[in-house]
Amino acid sequence: METIVLRYGEIGLKGKNRDVFENALVRDIREKTKHMDEVTIKRYHGRMYVDYESYDYDEIVDILTHTFGIVSISPVKKCDVTLEDMMAEAKSQVEELIQSMGSFTFKVEARRSNKGFYLTSPEIMKHVGGYINQTFLDQLRVDVHHPEIVVNIEVREHVYIYTKSIPGQGGMPYKTAGKGMLLLSGGIDSPVAGYLMAKRGVQLEAVHFHSYPFTSDRSKEKVLDLARKLTKYVGQIRVHSVNILEIQRAIGEHCPSEEMTILSRRFMMAIAERIANRRKYKSLITGENIAQVASQTMEGLTVTNSRVKLPVFRPLIAYDKVDIIKVAKKIDTYETSILPFEDCCTVFLPEKVVIKPVLEDIEASEAKLDVEDLINRAVKESESIILTYEH
Repeated sequence: METIVLRYGEIGLKGKNRDVFENALVRDIREKTKHMDEVTIKRYHGRMYVDYESYDYDEIVDILTHTFGIVSISPVKKCDVTLEDMMAEAKSQVEELIQSMGSFTFKVEARRSNKGFYLTSPEIMKHVGGYINQTFLDQLRVDVHHPEIVVNIEVREHVYIYTKSIPGQGGMPYKTAGKGMLLLSGGIDSPVAGYLMAKRGVQLEAVHFHSYPFTSDRSKEKVLDLARKLTKYVGQIRVHSVNILEIQRAIGEHCPSEEMTILSRRFMMAIAERIANRRKYKSLITGENIAQVASQTMEGLTVTNSRVKLPVFRPLIAYDKVDIIKVAKKIDTYETSILPFEDCCTVFLPEKVVIKPVLEDIEASEAKLDVEDLINRAVKESESIILTYEH
């Protein structure tokens, strides 16, 4: 068996509630590794340790670095609780680094949770650091302030030594901050919005709107592919697929053409809220970004919000498009998002769009439609699919 040590950030600030978040993180890791032969998770003095079979190294690292709540991970080597074994293992790891890096600066950090060991943490640092410095005098230089490599030593029932730190996702453990229904389109923004909310611990489901047969099966599959990308982080996600063609036809027949986008958006919000209430989800999540498109003006967002009672979270509201794209590339959704398949918003996009809608005017237009019947039928005819991450 091999071991990886996990570090978390905000969880450590939760005081008396820290156990709740630690337990959630453990559950998430166990769920993601349940297909593996033998994985055990231990908690010890503010650290988490994952034991695994050595042949699963690449997969366990991939899982842990895509798990919210983990700031970084380090593969560790264990040795007996003796100063001689500490020195030998530290020397071995430094030798490997010299072979790959050449010369570098270093320091030793030690934590002694096992108070039965006769040396204190500063004494361990002094002995091991001095030994490494003398052994590799020509290749290494001590720098206690800004070292290139830190040799970490943790003393508990065994000694754990590591020099490598692999960044994680950070954030909060998944499913610790309520449930949110994501309005997921085939664009760049909404998958990023879902990722960012999940990173804060919000459990996701998604609603996708289409206008089949005016939008193709490939367009629908594109959205499911984006949802599959998110399962790498959240494990599983349910996607509700809703056809709003009948709604858009009714709007086109009875309402001013320039109101097509804002009216369609209000229907989407209402339908998403209806599904969220049915699924006991407490919020809506969108990828809207202020002033990015005509319907996302302050007036447009206000008119859209007025259609629902659930809170609407817009994590990208003040993001620059370049920053959104940067996150999309990081989470591997960008290349899928830019595939040239139409969506329900672009198919019925009018030549002129109302930029600063007035709520009274929009409500007057809606009064020409059988709103409840249109919403009920769309929800009733919706389809759901559960996507699970495939290792």
